[in-house]
Amino acid sequence: MRQRPRGDSRGILDPGRMLREVRFRRHLPAEPLRRWVEHYWLIDWALHTPFEQRVVPHPAVNVVFRRDGDGSGSGAASGEVAGVGRDLFRITLTGTGRVCGVQFRPGGFHPFWQRPVSELTGRRVPLPTGRLASPGIGMCAGTDEERCEALDALLSAWEPTPDPVAEEATRLAEAIRTDRTVLRVGDFAARHDVPVRRLQRLFLEYVGVGPKWVIRRYRLQEAVEQAAGGPLSWADLAADLGYSDQAHLVRDFTAVAGVSPAAYARSVR
Repeated sequence: MRQRPRGDSRGILDPGRMLREVRFRRHLPAEPLRRWVEHYWLIDWALHTPFEQRVVPHPAVNVVFRRDGDGSGSGAASGEVAGVGRDLFRITLTGTGRVCGVQFRPGGFHPFWQRPVSELTGRRVPLPTGRLASPGIGMCAGTDEERCEALDALLSAWEPTPDPVAEEATRLAEAIRTDRTVLRVGDFAARHDVPVRRLQRLFLEYVGVGPKWVIRRYRLQEAVEQAAGGPLSWADLAADLGYSDQAHLVRDFTAVAGVSPAAYARSVR
């Protein structure tokens, strides 16, 4: 298990501006939860003018608590489950407020949800009741340590049960994220000795989207990072990321990020 949360800005459009406008940080959950949870993410803001942040979503479910105001009171934050987002996520922040989020690992939310995660894809729904009958109390109040401890307690109370099939989905999704040579579903399935049809069913049930979408999304997030890093050859990048040509990369990038790769590169520099 990792000892520190990942430090990249993958998926965050113009991360430099975000870090100038808000306080953003990540923390790891308690050790027993790390098989399911990627990290906790906390954002605090005190803005004089509205700020819009855009994110190219990961193939991951998030549980999110938000509280407007300084977070010093004892009331509840609003809480929701955000399924995998297929489109660009936009949010405009104003005034002061706090957000506490849980980003699950791909496949990691299924043991908590106990239903096909594809039911949540593209949706944001209120937290379920029952074991989470009083969600959000204290989630956005206190220090980072106190907020993380509250999230630990909340998720532990959900009583997830280890699921070897969910863990298989998580391992396969992680292999796609970390190996940039993964470009085709058929090749990936053969490499891991998994029939393509089973791989597709596995990802829809446990991750919420198909393996082709996951491959394309991780490669597109890589294109976003490289576009912000300096001058490059779009044709070479398209070939590296498995696109048929530069025009295909530009269409995908523009459809998801809202601007062309060249326009995005200019805006962040």
